Amino acid sequence: MNSNWYSIFKDFKKIKVLIVGDAMIDSYIWGSINRQSPEAPIPIVDIEKHEKRLGGAANVASQIKALGATPILCSVIGYEDKGFFDLMKRKNLSAKGIMQEERKTTVKTRIISENKHQFRVDEEDTFAIINESDFIKHSIDLMSNVHVVIFQDYNKGVLTKHVINSLVEFATKKQIPTLVDPKKENYWQYKGVNLFKPNAKELIESNSETEPLSLENISRIVSKQRKQLNAKSFLLTLSEKGVFIQTENEEHHYPAYKRTIIDVSGAGDAVIATAALALALKVDHQNLAQLANLAGGLSCEKVGVNSVDMQNLLNEAILLI
Repeated sequence: MNSNWYSIFKDFKKIKVLIVGDAMIDSYIWGSINRQSPEAPIPIVDIEKHEKRLGGAANVASQIKALGATPILCSVIGYEDKGFFDLMKRKNLSAKGIMQEERKTTVKTRIISENKHQFRVDEEDTFAIINESDFIKHSIDLMSNVHVVIFQDYNKGVLTKHVINSLVEFATKKQIPTLVDPKKENYWQYKGVNLFKPNAKELIESNSETEPLSLENISRIVSKQRKQLNAKSFLLTLSEKGVFIQTENEEHHYPAYKRTIIDVSGAGDAVIATAALALALKVDHQNLAQLANLAGGLSCEKVGVNSVDMQNLLNEAILLI
C-alpha cells in the first residue's frame, strides 16, 4: 500500500480542477415536531433556523477546495441566483465559470427534524441550457491549464449531449484526465473517460439485464459497461457495501468502514472530488478507491451536504493497511 499519504495530501494544493455540471443550492429548514396538523394527517414542524449551502456540482467544488486544491466551477444558473453567488463568495470559490440565463436556479429545500429528513421541496428547471455553444467555449477557455476535469451530472440541463461530447473530446485531445458522476439520462454519453463513477442504483437502471445486483455479478456487469463506455476505470459506489473498482487489468472490492451514518446526501460528491485529486496525482487505483471510500463515509457523519475535513481524511488514510 502507499504509505506516502502526507506527500500526496501536500500535493493536493498543486492541483487545479474543472468541475462541469449542474450547480444548485441545498436549503435546510431545521425545526421540531411536537404535534400533528388538524388539517391533514401530517406533522407540524416548528421552524428554528434556516440555512443554505452549495449543492450539486457546487458542492463538489467546495469539497475540492476543502481538500486544499483549486476548483473552477462551470455551470449555468438562473438570472435570479437565489443567493448562489453569496454562497460562492463565502466559500471563497471563483464564479468566473458561472453563466446565467432564463431558467430557475435549482433549490432543494429539506425540512429536518430529529436529525432526519422529514420532507423535501424542489424548485428547478430541467430543460437543456439555451446557450450551449457559449457555455462550451467558456468551459474550454477555462480548461486550458487544469489538471483534471469532473463531469457532475444531475440531469438538470447543463450537461447536454453536445456539451458532453465537445468537452470530453477537448480534454482527451489535451490529455487531461476526466471523471464522470453520471445520472440515468446521459449515462451512455460519456465515452472514453478515465474514470466512470455511478452508484448501484444508476448501474441497475442502465443494465439491460433484470437480475438483482450482488457482489458475485458486479464484476461481470461492470466489465460489460466499462467496455461499452470505453472507460479506463470504473468506480462503483455501493453505499453500506463500500466501493468496487475495475480497470482492464485489475479489480478490487473495498467494504465500507464502520460509521455512524447520519445523512448520505453529498457522499457521492465527496467520493468524486477525492478520486479526481488522486487521479490527477497518478495515485494507483487501489489507493484511489480506498481514499474515495473513506471520504464518502466521512461525509455521511453529519446532516446535510458537508465538506470532508482534510485532516480527518489524512488521519484515516494513514491507518489504511
